[in-house]
Amino acid sequence: MLRINNIKLSLSSSSDDVKKAAADKLQCKPDELINFKVAKKSVDARNKHHVHFVYSVDCDVAKNIILNQDIEQIETTKILNYKIRDNGLRPIVVGSGPAGMFAALALAEAGLRPIVLERGDDVDKRQQKVNRFWLSGILDTESNVQFGEGGAGTFSDGKLMTGIKKDMFTHKVMQELYLAGAPAEILYLAKPHIGTDKLRHVVRNIRQKIIDLGGEYRFNSKLIGLKIRDEKLQAVQVEHQGNSYEIATNRLFLAIGHSARDTFEMLHKSGIYMTAKPFAVGARIEHRQEMINLAQYGREFYNNPHLGAADYKLAVHLPNGRSAYTFCMCPGGSVVAAASEEGRVVTNGMSEFARDKVNANSALLIGIDERDFGSDSPLAGMYWQRQLEERAFMVGGGNYRAPAQLVGDFLKSQPSRKEGAVKASYSPGVTWGNLELVLPTVIIETMQMGIVEMAKKLRGFDCYDAVLTGVETRSSSPVRIVRDETMQCNIRGIFPCGEGAGYAGGITSSAADALKVVYSLCDH
Repeated sequence: MLRINNIKLSLSSSSDDVKKAAADKLQCKPDELINFKVAKKSVDARNKHHVHFVYSVDCDVAKNIILNQDIEQIETTKILNYKIRDNGLRPIVVGSGPAGMFAALALAEAGLRPIVLERGDDVDKRQQKVNRFWLSGILDTESNVQFGEGGAGTFSDGKLMTGIKKDMFTHKVMQELYLAGAPAEILYLAKPHIGTDKLRHVVRNIRQKIIDLGGEYRFNSKLIGLKIRDEKLQAVQVEHQGNSYEIATNRLFLAIGHSARDTFEMLHKSGIYMTAKPFAVGARIEHRQEMINLAQYGREFYNNPHLGAADYKLAVHLPNGRSAYTFCMCPGGSVVAAASEEGRVVTNGMSEFARDKVNANSALLIGIDERDFGSDSPLAGMYWQRQLEERAFMVGGGNYRAPAQLVGDFLKSQPSRKEGAVKASYSPGVTWGNLELVLPTVIIETMQMGIVEMAKKLRGFDCYDAVLTGVETRSSSPVRIVRDETMQCNIRGIFPCGEGAGYAGGITSSAADALKVVYSLCDH
């Protein structure tokens, strides 16, 4: 199999144009290309007068080819094959986010009939409760933006980009998402995304596949305890609709997500080794999408229909030794309420597949670590998160409205009284004021410096009327559940995986980590 790189074509080019350009590089005819497929498609907007697409394609050809920097030989990705001994007890998967879904899928493909415990609702009931919260401020602490089928990623942009190595695990993730109904373009776009609207459909289909393979889902079922003997797992204790019961198992896959704080506390009390992990906090920054398009693509191309909504990714290192960066950028999206505990405000971002809303938003985050927590407890970062969220709740007015401030006022350290040209998209609504009442001084000062520096990279980022909505605290897990080379924690039979366990960040890496954990059990 050959990979032909660096095929540059206009924004209006067709699939036939791509194939012809590949054939020209190979000095053959298009019909001589066998098993032809696009491997990657990206936008090159460095020259605002010549914005174009860049392709890489894979194919076979029945002639000898001289390899060069644009033509390379590649190996076919290894196909995962799960062969795991059945020890008589069904494995338990806790959580049905990306890690939980893919752990359960791998176990089901191995014939082990996993039981998935999900504290929240199935994706359809969950959607109803999330909508109710956004409209009325009525929060269900067990089924919300953080908890429920699909995990926190279900109410996001559905980004699939990842910094981890592309291997058989990531290949499996992308293929399964596609087979479950994700758009085919996720298999080749440089920055693939599914969108929250399509992701719900995908999640539902993966669940059905797991059930068809012998797996079982138990919704509204929360892990509340562990039965351990001689440092080995014997059983799990589960709460369902006010009643508790026990399931005997010796394989527990912890895919609990980054917000299961009560579960973290239970695990800590049960003697599970964990450490505090650095993470990041800040606020959502919101601009007009048209302004982002203009800054990224230039006046000649910013409204080209072949490009869609532009994104960005910014990071700066600052004189105070801290770093600021943008995260989970949502083109054509909205800022959403993402609380999972009463009396606390949390923000996040979300886009549908079309990315056709008026605003763009992103998390503007500052990295923090143990020096900020004020304690050496493994759970110190989690408790620190709670403090910030409680302040945001109070400053927002105590009704899940979020505190908000114009970027121009934020840079001047003065409170905002009303919105400007950028309309805040957060529901249940914002309360204009001063984020200095919510975030620590060092975070505020670093965000201020960060905005100024980022505006040098992205014109208009410091626009006066851009909106900051706080607080964003759930960028990643505040703890890491320690696991060894066997993928188990100090209690044998417990396998932490995914973002909540501290080993991933995002949909693709969480799902791939779960596949890797299950693969460690296989007979190779």
